[in-house]
Amino acid sequence: MELDSKTELYYLGHDLSLRDCTLVIRVPAKALVISKAQLINCTIEAKRELKGYRWHSAILKGCRFSGAFSGCEFGRWPYAREPELGGIEDCDFSEARLEACVFMGCDARTLKFPSWPCFTLLDPVRRKDELLALQWPGTMRITVESFVEGPPETAAVTYFAPTVAKRTGTTPEAIRAVLDTLPGVIL
Repeated sequence: MELDSKTELYYLGHDLSLRDCTLVIRVPAKALVISKAQLINCTIEAKRELKGYRWHSAILKGCRFSGAFSGCEFGRWPYAREPELGGIEDCDFSEARLEACVFMGCDARTLKFPSWPCFTLLDPVRRKDELLALQWPGTMRITVESFVEGPPETAAVTYFAPTVAKRTGTTPEAIRAVLDTLPGVIL
């Protein structure tokens, strides 16, 4: 299924189940609604960067993601009107580029995250004191402060080191040097 119209709003929802499908997304987040739907063993390809999309009302099981995702939220969001409608498990993001993506209310051990230069911090809110005690390069501490203040259900956050480095006045290598000292990081 290709979602590529420049004028249409795509709505996938209410009791929709997609199984073993390929979903090609070429539209911005504002043109996409996935609500009360299940995507099982699907391939989800973002052909343009998907920014700020909240997958709160979708159940994602065994899906494979590729392309760029920025500021996206996956899983069971505790503040959603119907949090039970969202979930994520057994999904593979190894072919995706994730920047500032959050995984909520899930078991992050069932997910496969992208490798460096992406990095994933597991259970960041519960590890707040440990993460804030580190000497982060540039102004990266501000980024760390932003994600450790999230809901306790935050299972993981994933960032793209070159983007973080540019935004915080440092280098990916300096970020990596700190991350290499931490447990609970996927590089």
